[in-house]
Amino acid sequence: MIANDPYAELERRFARMSAVSRAGAILNWDRSTMMPDGASEDRADQLATLGVIAHGMMTAPDMAELLSRAEGGKAGLDPWRAANLREMRHAWIHDNALPADLVEARARASSACEMVWREARRNADYKALLPTLTEVVTIAKRVGEAKAAALGLSLYDALLDEYEPGGRCQRIDTLFGELEAFLPAMLPRVMERQKQRGAELPLDGPFPVEAQRKLGLEMAGALGFDFHHGRLDVSAHPFTGGTADDVRITTRYDEADFTRALMGVVHETGHALYEAGRPRDWRRQPVGNARGMVLHESQSLLMEMQACRSDAFVAFAAARIREAFGKSGPAWEAGNIHRIYTRVEPGFIRVDADEVTYPLHIMLRYRLERAVLAGDLALADLPAAWNDGMKELLGIVPPNDAVGCLQDIHWPDGAWGYFPTYTLGALAAAQLFAAVRKAVPDLMGSIGKGDFAPLLAWLRTNVHGKGSLADTDTILSQATGSPLGTAAFKAHLESRYLTA
Repeated sequence: MIANDPYAELERRFARMSAVSRAGAILNWDRSTMMPDGASEDRADQLATLGVIAHGMMTAPDMAELLSRAEGGKAGLDPWRAANLREMRHAWIHDNALPADLVEARARASSACEMVWREARRNADYKALLPTLTEVVTIAKRVGEAKAAALGLSLYDALLDEYEPGGRCQRIDTLFGELEAFLPAMLPRVMERQKQRGAELPLDGPFPVEAQRKLGLEMAGALGFDFHHGRLDVSAHPFTGGTADDVRITTRYDEADFTRALMGVVHETGHALYEAGRPRDWRRQPVGNARGMVLHESQSLLMEMQACRSDAFVAFAAARIREAFGKSGPAWEAGNIHRIYTRVEPGFIRVDADEVTYPLHIMLRYRLERAVLAGDLALADLPAAWNDGMKELLGIVPPNDAVGCLQDIHWPDGAWGYFPTYTLGALAAAQLFAAVRKAVPDLMGSIGKGDFAPLLAWLRTNVHGKGSLADTDTILSQATGSPLGTAAFKAHLESRYLTA
């Protein structure tokens, strides 16, 4: 490429913006894991400043001209560069819609609110969170309105587009409607079948945190996590952060129940494997990013739900679990552990929910955040609306807000429009796992031996290595033969919970 090639200049600039973003990712991880509480204001200043710097680079006065000139010559670009240019334009539209002061205000408000949320959740005190959460929502609405005008979308769709490019409420409503057509009727059938089978034998604790940590490290390694390029830590809410070459995953431990932390590690390892598998030559360009949060959540749920709650994996893991905690006896046999891991029962906590009830948790959050953003639900009334929705959808009412509307970090952290991607990811996970089982006939045999290499190789080729070369439906269609739908998820639930 010649020196004055506008596309080459864009690649150079986006690589520098990527470096700023990656630095912010590590600071974000540190804020949630190791940073002392007293440093929160300073960290908020650091993150806000990095956000403004990146925004200024993206919205430089000559960026619009560079993009237009590059697009004028895109006929000479190969498919990866053409897709990269498309993603550059999409990113520019999002950033250019916002003034720098709004970018800074958003970063500062979410940082402040997250720190307040930690204490509010600990004390089940929603009123303590309300002032900072109100500021976060006010700013989220301003962001949504600005981006809606730039993208020609509704406010909610504009926010959703940040997490799932091309994602729209109309599509979500259709898919969620299909789920609502069978999930409420399926739930009592599954629970009745469990009742007839008898109760599982309890696993006697306590389970020391250090033993849980070592078990989590072993299982993450078995799945393919590279500890030369990543680490496992503790946070108030499990998450994956860092960069493709330095992936940071977290979990949280409960000495009375090791199963929650272990599956949290497995879930976050799925995210980490996606990040580590993004196309190496394009990691510092938009086309090398993960396609969106639907595919990202599909990777975590594929590992956690599809692969690691299978009887094949539990048969492999059971011996390691017994060794980790020095246990033996009927309760610690693979069959009983598998029944515990696949037990279906309405519960208060989303991240601990089973596959059948999990979508109902997401539908509630989707319903509530749309109402808040539309001005139809006041934030002061959120706890009551949450409790009413839990009673309607799951038949239970949280005893306090810590296990109710305060349980998730997403709204305090400013992630409005994010929640639907969890259940859309579960649908995609079912499709992908069904496809890989057809493509790799002895897949479950390999998983039963703790060998995830065949699964990971298929995902690297069909999902991870695609980056953002194509949209979600195209990647899914190429890998599974069809765009995102509910059929594979329904078939999976019926097979595991009603016929197995």
